[in-house]
Amino acid sequence: MPHISEAELLSSMILDNMEDTPAPQQEIIQMAVSGYLNLVEEGKIDKGSPLSVIDFSLPSSKERLWIFDLEEGKLLYHSLVSHGRNSGDLMAKKFSNINSSFMSSLGFYVTGETYQGKHGYSLRLDGIEKGFNDLARERAIVIHGADYANKEFVKNTGRLGRSLGCPALPMDVYKEVIDTIKDGSCLFIYGNDAEYLSKSPLINA
Repeated sequence: MPHISEAELLSSMILDNMEDTPAPQQEIIQMAVSGYLNLVEEGKIDKGSPLSVIDFSLPSSKERLWIFDLEEGKLLYHSLVSHGRNSGDLMAKKFSNINSSFMSSLGFYVTGETYQGKHGYSLRLDGIEKGFNDLARERAIVIHGADYANKEFVKNTGRLGRSLGCPALPMDVYKEVIDTIKDGSCLFIYGNDAEYLSKSPLINA
């Protein structure tokens, strides 16, 4: 991968600054940072824009979204996030890029513009990995708030509610998160999926 030393440096800086917050696995952070640096090099995102990482190998009852300020190497947000209803129950196990699959899609995204939709204030996403998430905009896979994405729901059911494929966030944080990452930042969604991990152009660059 290009910038491997820069990726390692940034990954270490992030993990060193996590303090008492549960950190993503080092391998996932390195994948995310390497992809981020590739996207900067390709001119798809600006250097210094935030990096968002979702780890769908964790259960939905855990806070599995992290947003990092890569200028300072510090954590901005750590939140619950929902997966698609057909991806699995507590765990997201299946992923799809197909319309009406109601599954989540893995890989690297560039955040787009905000709009007011049926879920209120929402953020469009452009998937940039062909075959894995490049139909995200067509599928209306967006970041939005949901009243089923909170600790109370987990307490009652043992898991979060599920979306139609969107990474849905708790109502008390989604607007701040959207305003932090909108308009051209990197989102990386990781999952235990052999096909994605072996074929992703950005991970295997």
